[in-house]
Amino acid sequence: MTERFQTVGDVELCYETFGDRADPALLLIMGLGTQMVAWHEEFCAALVARGFHVIRFDNRDVGRSTHLSDVAPPTPLQVLVRSRRPAAYTLADMARDAAGLLEGLGIEAAHVVGASMGGMIGQTLAARHPERVRSLASIMSTTGSLFVGHPSPRLLRFFLTRPPADREAYLERLVELFDAIGSPGFDRDEAELRELMRLSYERSSDPVSAGRQLAAIFASANRTAELRRIRVPTLVIHGDADRLVPLSGGRATARAIPGARLMVVRGMGHDLPRGAWPALVGAIAENAARPAHAPAA
Repeated sequence: MTERFQTVGDVELCYETFGDRADPALLLIMGLGTQMVAWHEEFCAALVARGFHVIRFDNRDVGRSTHLSDVAPPTPLQVLVRSRRPAAYTLADMARDAAGLLEGLGIEAAHVVGASMGGMIGQTLAARHPERVRSLASIMSTTGSLFVGHPSPRLLRFFLTRPPADREAYLERLVELFDAIGSPGFDRDEAELRELMRLSYERSSDPVSAGRQLAAIFASANRTAELRRIRVPTLVIHGDADRLVPLSGGRATARAIPGARLMVVRGMGHDLPRGAWPALVGAIAENAARPAHAPAA
């Protein structure tokens, strides 16, 4: 890995690039509590092979980017009621981080791909900084509406209890989480998953930073009206087996964004299974080639 750092306002973002800088830029934005390494290097290489200059980065409060360690995460009760009070920042601030990273790298505009919370950030970036976004792919994300995209009640325990500090216990908890939210329709290499978790733990082991990001989602509330302002070619990708953000969240996102296309992946849960990569990469590249304001098929 060749990691670099870019100062954006009050935060420093860790990032890495792949491919030829002369090619069109494609910015990858990862989800809640998840580091940029979750965009697997082979996935990035597949996008490079489709003609993109790929940038992946750690959002604020994760990985090697700035952590707001002096801010307390929401309490379990605040999580249950989706309280906005604990938030030190919002998705708009995180979208501003992404826009600032592009500016710092001398990139006028990029194709944007976001997963889960990263999809929310990408949506906000496209709505509030349209000059920075050439196309948008929102994967396994939602609009913030209270009526769609709610996780299965069985998953709430992962958000209501503090992750263990012990390395092995922390890794086991993450493996258990992905057992619960992963893709039942695709094979999974558990050794590869564990290696990703170990790498993430070695890069940063802040057990409560995801709580602060979750507070940012709550504080941003329902963004449906804002999504209607997006005018770039948009692809919404969602698995029909997603237990964390059910398909209703993806359908609502596609309805809200003018001209958006919805791609439903059978058997995909709330992860990026290797078996789905060819279809995802192909769809992202196809969407990036669409002209602006193209109507949905």
